[in-house]
Amino acid sequence: MSVLFVCLGNICRSPLAEGALRAEAARLGLDLIVDSAGTGDWHAGEPPDERAQRTALRHGVDISGLRARQVRASDFRRFRHVIALDHDNLSHLRKLAPPDATAELSLLLDHVEGREGQPVADPWFGDEAGFDITWAEVTAAARALAARLHSARGVALRNSTEAAP
Repeated sequence: MSVLFVCLGNICRSPLAEGALRAEAARLGLDLIVDSAGTGDWHAGEPPDERAQRTALRHGVDISGLRARQVRASDFRRFRHVIALDHDNLSHLRKLAPPDATAELSLLLDHVEGREGQPVADPWFGDEAGFDITWAEVTAAARALAARLHSARGVALRNSTEAAP
């Protein structure tokens, strides 16, 4: 199972989502490949925004080792789920996806009951409080997504066990 989170520059929302899902997967004992990327390349190689790092760290998650990168065509085959943080990035991903893409595309908040179709708040132009709002949104989505993946994993394991002689 693999998940790629995508926002514009890969220094605020998507690394926060990556950190939140990694933490939730660890809590559940779920073996996941989790990464993040941006549709733009302006910040390639840079760590997450310092405000994002501080916000995550206040919640016990260290994202300081992450580095921004741009989404690649191979990501659409490497990852099972490519999840955009807003509508503009989802639209961009649909245009970037190669014909042989196998990834499921969605918005992050599509995975939170009652929040379907909504974008994750972009904290870039605001203060620390905006990052707290974004953290709350990506954490809620990470919990819902991890629970769904954990449940799907259990069904797959049961089905493979049932098929065994």
